[in-house]
Amino acid sequence: MTRVGYARVSTTDQDLDIQIARLKAGGCEIIRSETGSGRSRDGRTELETIMQFLRTGDELVVLRLDRLGRSTRDVLNLVHELEEKGASLRVLEPDITTAGAMGRMVITILGMVADMELKFIKDRQRAGIEAAKAEGAYKGRKKNIDDDEIRQRIAAGESKAGVARALKISRMTVYRALETVD
Repeated sequence: MTRVGYARVSTTDQDLDIQIARLKAGGCEIIRSETGSGRSRDGRTELETIMQFLRTGDELVVLRLDRLGRSTRDVLNLVHELEEKGASLRVLEPDITTAGAMGRMVITILGMVADMELKFIKDRQRAGIEAAKAEGAYKGRKKNIDDDEIRQRIAAGESKAGVARALKISRMTVYRALETVD
């Protein structure tokens, strides 16, 4: 049996060292780590690599379930994929494994809690932004492209889609620039 550790942080200013140290102490022979949102599996290449190489009897180990994912559906899909491979999941905090029926039930409940926690985070963020907007302190992020440049390119005959591609912006940004006149 191979124990494969997976560590994840959401942003580059967070530190993976504590997770990696705990995974090593938990007996992981291989540890893969990455930076990215736990909201979904999309773009999490290290996790996908682990899932491709796990074999019967192997164990995927994470420090906490929210490091694996914050979507109940994604976590349960991962557990299902592990079971199909004959592998299992072990969470170190609290110590749970999917090797038994009780562990699968606890994982399901913890996955739901992680999902709920993500919703709470988004709600708090949204409330903070609304409060800042009401005080006039939040105006969104600073524009990267000058609206005048967009208007000049359109006036020169470039298509809206062409301008968006050339400037690496969305077409909606082009349309907003054409609507506003300074």
